[in-house]
Amino acid sequence: MPESKPTPVVGIGLDSCVIPIRHGGLFLVQSTAFFYPLVDDPYVMGKIACANVLSDVYAMGAVEVDNMLMLLSTSNKMTEKERDTIMPLILQGFKDCAEEAGTTVQGGQTVINPWLIVGGVATSVCTQNEIIIPENAIVGDVLVLTKPLGTQVAVNAHQWLENPDRWNRIKSMISEDDVRKAYQRAMNSMARLNKIGASLMHKYNAHACTDVTGFGLLGHAQNLAKHQKHDVSFVIHNLPIIAKMATISKACGNAFGLLQGTSAETSGGLLVVLPREQAAAYCKDIQAQEGYQAWIIGVVEKGGRTAKIIDKPRIIEVPAKDTEGELW
Repeated sequence: MPESKPTPVVGIGLDSCVIPIRHGGLFLVQSTAFFYPLVDDPYVMGKIACANVLSDVYAMGAVEVDNMLMLLSTSNKMTEKERDTIMPLILQGFKDCAEEAGTTVQGGQTVINPWLIVGGVATSVCTQNEIIIPENAIVGDVLVLTKPLGTQVAVNAHQWLENPDRWNRIKSMISEDDVRKAYQRAMNSMARLNKIGASLMHKYNAHACTDVTGFGLLGHAQNLAKHQKHDVSFVIHNLPIIAKMATISKACGNAFGLLQGTSAETSGGLLVVLPREQAAAYCKDIQAQEGYQAWIIGVVEKGGRTAKIIDKPRIIEVPAKDTEGELW
C-alpha cells in the first residue's frame, strides 16, 4: 500500500503552503508569484519581483530560503536589441536580490509571450520552530504594518506625467517633483526585503502574519482573519501612506480605493499580529536594524473572523516631512 500523503499544515488560501515532508520532521514552505512590469527600470523590476516572491515565505516566519526559481517571459513585441538590453538587467536584479536574501536562483523557465512577465518560486525547508503558523491571534493583540501603502498610486501618478489628460486632474495638488519622489520611494519600498521583519516575528512572539500585496491591506487582513482559530476580528485605525498619495487618491474620487484598503500593493509590508506589550519593541527593533519605520495600525477584538477599517482612519504621511537629498 502506498503511504498516505501528509496533510498540509497550511494549504491553499494563505501566502505559502506549509507541508510536512516525508522524512525527518521537516516542513516544505513554498510559494510562487509573478506579474507584469510596473516600473521603468528593468534592474529594479527584477529586484522587486524577487522581493515579492520571497515575501510570501517570510510571512510564514521562514527566513532562510533554500532555493529560488525564476519565471521569465520576454515579449514578442520587443526588438532583438530591446530584449538583449532589458532581459539581462531584469535577471541581474532578481539574482542580486536573491543574494541579498542569502539564497540563490538555481533554475526556472523562460518563454516568449505577448507580455513581459517576471516572477519566480521560493522554497524553504524548515523545522517546525522556524515557522509561525498564522492562526493564533487573540483579543488584545495589535496589528503592525512594516511598509507604507500607496505603491500603486505612486506608480500610476508617475505614468501620468506622460499623459496630459490624467496629469491635469492632479497637478493643482502635487508637483512633478513630488510625484517623482513618491515613485522613487515606492521603488525603494517594493525592492526592500521583508526578511528582518520576518526574523523579528520570532523574537517578539508574533501570533500571525500575512504580506500586503494585490488584494490591498483590507483584502489581506480579511483573509488572515478568516484563518484564525479564535473568534476574533481585526480593526484598522491608522493608514501609513507614502507622502502625498492619499491626496492624489482623493483627487481621483478614491478610484484606487487607497483609503478603503483595497488599493493593490506590490511587494508590500508584513501585516503582523503581535501581543500588545511586544509591538512597540518590534517596531523599534526594525527601525534600529533597517532604518525604516513600522507602525501599529490596529487592534484585535472579539468578533467573527472579519477585518475592517474604521470610517475615518488616521492617515500617517510617510515620511512626515521631506528632507532635502533624502528619500525617507
